[in-house]
Amino acid sequence: MKVKVISRSEEEYTRERTSDLRKVQRNYDPQLHQFEKAKEYTRALNAAKLDRVFAKPFIAALPHDDGVTCLARNPRTINSIVAGAADGDIRIWDIPQERVLRRLVGHTAAVKGISFAPDGETVVSASTDATVKLWKVPYAPFEAGDVQEDAEPVFEFAGKNAFRGIDHHWDRTQFATAGAAVDIWDHSRSEPIQTFTWGSDTITSVRFNPAEADTFASTGSDRSIALYDLRRATPLRKVVMQTRCNALAWNPMEPFNFTAANEDCCLYTYDMRRLQSALCVHKDFVSAVMDVDYSPTGREFVAGGYDRSVRIFATSGGHSREVYTTKRMQRVFAVRFSGDATYVFSGSDDMNVRVWKAKASEQLGVRLPREKHKQAYNEALVERYKHMPEVKRITRHRHLPAAIYKASKTRRAVTESDKRKLSRRIEHSAPGSITVKPERKRKILAQVE
Repeated sequence: MKVKVISRSEEEYTRERTSDLRKVQRNYDPQLHQFEKAKEYTRALNAAKLDRVFAKPFIAALPHDDGVTCLARNPRTINSIVAGAADGDIRIWDIPQERVLRRLVGHTAAVKGISFAPDGETVVSASTDATVKLWKVPYAPFEAGDVQEDAEPVFEFAGKNAFRGIDHHWDRTQFATAGAAVDIWDHSRSEPIQTFTWGSDTITSVRFNPAEADTFASTGSDRSIALYDLRRATPLRKVVMQTRCNALAWNPMEPFNFTAANEDCCLYTYDMRRLQSALCVHKDFVSAVMDVDYSPTGREFVAGGYDRSVRIFATSGGHSREVYTTKRMQRVFAVRFSGDATYVFSGSDDMNVRVWKAKASEQLGVRLPREKHKQAYNEALVERYKHMPEVKRITRHRHLPAAIYKASKTRRAVTESDKRKLSRRIEHSAPGSITVKPERKRKILAQVE
């Protein structure tokens, strides 16, 4: 085999005097440019700046007569969402037209949970008036039509205690309610067909696994996260944390993983097979996290907090990539992703359901092929140069309300002080006398099988 090698004469590259000019290698290919990297960096910087200039995520506010406590999106249609309020009123919203399709009136107390059946035509709602009601949901057409109001429930299930949450089975006509215990109901039965209890006074939320439909999880007032299986008479396992979890959501693309919204301002992602340690701890909230919901892509999730903000996290990201607030928005109790992962819905205490863009600077409506290509090119440039200090500063900066900014600054100072204190204790103690728990295990107190 003949091998061609590059041979260079040393005399051509060695200077005889210090005043001689060095030989410069030039590539005369017209497709290449000697300042290509510099030009790309400038374009990336401009793309990052334009991304923040056009970041206007708020789209619409859909008013209620009382604080919005729960949300549910239709699995069959993209343009419809159902919201329950603290006055017992349930409204079916047509998002493109920003109008009420139907009001479902029947509950006499706050609606704490709503969930759709897999057919998209039936919805179940649970309230603190100790009733669960089954409703028929109309299809949301894309053209405006007459509003039908004050619909009656198809069926009513009476419980013994107030209900705190509800979720429907992904395959069968069954649903689970959270209250004094976890009850499994069937559409054709007026009494629970199965009941699970495990040490907690109140179960605050319950969610079915989208892949393994008979498996579900619940959060309790005893600071526990419990796993259940409908094919067994007893719960599977339970993990007890230092602080209480308010809600949880399963990852639709990685069905072993779920994320729990906790009272300690953090969210914890767990693998249900290894509950002794969290996969990731998601920070940035400065008050209790009230609700969480995954995107259909499984790559990110949205969470709403008591600090009056909505944040979007990457599945494996410790910090939020977006934070949405308005001056009038109060404590956020419910959040949902849209079926096409383009929009985010939030229900808050100020009697509004708000619609946000999942990507703050995304251009809505029909785009030309050239516009799509330009946008993809800008995103690729920002991704390539995201480690550069100036690009990183622009892409990460978010303007926050004064209350959140000051609270986060205080929390950061306390955290750094605790770290310094721990490092000094270790420094002035005998080797091995102080064990430091990783942050992913620190909040877990016990695991019960």
